[in-house]
Amino acid sequence: MAKSLVKRIWLFYYEGFKGMTLGKTLWLIILIKLFIMFFVLKLFFFKSELGVYNTTEEKSNHVINQLTSPD
Repeated sequence: MAKSLVKRIWLFYYEGFKGMTLGKTLWLIILIKLFIMFFVLKLFFFKSELGVYNTTEEKSNHVINQLTSPD
């Protein structure tokens, strides 16, 4: 029964995307924007401060200190 449900859901989306014309272009634009937001911006703007710590205990202490510091 569960396999049949999964197959029906898959076929629903497969047929829907197969019939799209404008929708494929819009999905491509959405995927490009997500790539830019999550990969490109992370490389240039968000530094990994936890990379300087060797153990998970040191990393967790740093996070706790950052979350609980008054400034």
